[in-house]
Amino acid sequence: MLQPRPAVNKLTPCVHGGTDYAELKKLGVSLEAILDFSVSCNPFGSPPGIREALTDTLIERYPDSEASELKQALAVKLNIAPGNLIVGNGSTELIRMLAIAYFGPDDLVLIPQPTYGEYEIACHLVAAQVMKQPVLKEPNFQLNAPQTINLIQKHRPKGVFLCNPNNPTGQYTSKEQVEQIMSSSQDSLAILDEAYIAFTENAWSSQDMVNHGNLVILRSMTKDYALAGLRLGYAIAAESIISVLKRVRPPWNVNAPAQKAGILALNADSYLKECSSKIREAKDFLIIELERLGLSPLPSQTNFFLVRVGNATAFGQALLKKGILVRDCTSFGLPQYIRLSPRTLPECQKLIEVLKEVGVLSHAS
Repeated sequence: MLQPRPAVNKLTPCVHGGTDYAELKKLGVSLEAILDFSVSCNPFGSPPGIREALTDTLIERYPDSEASELKQALAVKLNIAPGNLIVGNGSTELIRMLAIAYFGPDDLVLIPQPTYGEYEIACHLVAAQVMKQPVLKEPNFQLNAPQTINLIQKHRPKGVFLCNPNNPTGQYTSKEQVEQIMSSSQDSLAILDEAYIAFTENAWSSQDMVNHGNLVILRSMTKDYALAGLRLGYAIAAESIISVLKRVRPPWNVNAPAQKAGILALNADSYLKECSSKIREAKDFLIIELERLGLSPLPSQTNFFLVRVGNATAFGQALLKKGILVRDCTSFGLPQYIRLSPRTLPECQKLIEVLKEVGVLSHAS
C-alpha cells in the first residue's frame, strides 16, 4: 500500500477549541443550543455592516492573491510599509508557511510549553525536531525567559516560537524579556504569535523589533473581529522574509469575502474598543463568581484564563450536556484545567447558573 512520508505518517491532529459537530450529534445537542466558552474570539460578533456588505462580493472571480487592498489598509492602520506584510487564511496557515519556508529535516525548533499545538504540527510536517521548554506552573505559569535564553545559546535552534499572550495560560511576556530572547537568537527565526494582542491589558508594541531582521509577528483578525468562519490573519516581518513567504504561499489563499470583511473591519476601531471593554467586564464577573463557587481562576492578561477543576474531561462533559462548551486543556498537557473565554455578560451569568446546577465542586474533585 502506498504510504505517505514518514513525518506525515507520525502526525497526530492538533486538538482545538470550538464545536465538535460529531460529538454534539452523538449527545443529541443542537448547535443552536450551545454557548461556546471554548474559543477566544470576540463574542459580540463582527462589526456592524459586514454581513450585509458581503452579499455584494464577487465570488465568480478568483480573489487577489496579494490581498492588495486589505494589505494597503493594514499598512495604513499599522503605519508600516506594505512590503512588511503578508495576509493569510488565518494565522495558522502562516505558521505552516513559515515552517515550509525555513525549517527542514533535523532542524531544531524551540517551543515553550504549554502552548498552541499547531507550532509543533507545522514542525513535524517538515520533519523538524522540536525542543519543548516547560514554563513555570502555578500560580502564574510564567515563561522562564532566562531558561529560554540559555537553551537558545546552548542548542542554537533554527526557530523559536513565542505565543504572547500565551495560549492557554493567558500570560503576557514583557517587552524587555522578548528583546533579551531576540538578542540571544540572532541566528534563529523568532516567531512572535500575537493572536490575542487586541484583548491584552497594557499591551506593548512589537513592530519596531521587526528591524532586527529575524522576527516574524503573527496577528489574527479572526479573533479580533469574529471572522472565524472566513479565516483571516497576517504577518509582519522584514521584506526579505515576506519575499520568502510569498514563494511558498498558495495562490488565492485568502478568499474574496474575507478580504472585503477585513477592509471593513479595520475601520471599526470604536467597535473593537467597545467590545474589549465589555469582555473585561464579563471576565471580571466570571472570576468573582467562580471564586465564590470555590474555584480558583488563574491570573491572565488577556481574554481567556485557566481554571483548575480536577478532571477537566469529566467537568467539560457535564457542562456540555447542559449546552455549555469549555476548553478541556488535556491536549495542552494540563488535564486538571479548563480554559474559559468570556462571552456576553448574560451568557456568563448563564454559565454560573449551570455550574451551580450541575454541582461544580463534585465534578472538580
